[in-house]
Amino acid sequence: MAEAKSNAAFGFRLDLSTGIPVYRQLIDQVLGAMAVRALRAGDRLPTVRQVAVDLAINPNTVVRAYKELEIRGVLTTQQGTGTFISEQPVAVDEAERQRRLSQFVADLAARAGAEGFSMKEVLAALREKQH
Repeated sequence: MAEAKSNAAFGFRLDLSTGIPVYRQLIDQVLGAMAVRALRAGDRLPTVRQVAVDLAINPNTVVRAYKELEIRGVLTTQQGTGTFISEQPVAVDEAERQRRLSQFVADLAARAGAEGFSMKEVLAALREKQH
């Protein structure tokens, strides 16, 4: 592994109004940050304790998120050193990809509705962003 670098710009955020479990939000944020290259192979994530303190959540919630990402091959944990974005690319199966898209759309629809936007307005805005 190349020299580990801590990504100070990356930090977790919670939105308790979405109904999405906290551990799932943590997982989705890591995957999203990787997708936009805000997190890259070798980047160190905050410690379980630091995330728990920063977000005022149970450390076991952070452990659960990190463990799931480790099982998927997204993260590697080195005892005494930290938790890092894996060096190997992670293949996402189509079923998981579709599940994420479905969750994203449901979240978008819920947030848009809560802000008073109709789906017609949201779709029009999305179409406009394509151009």
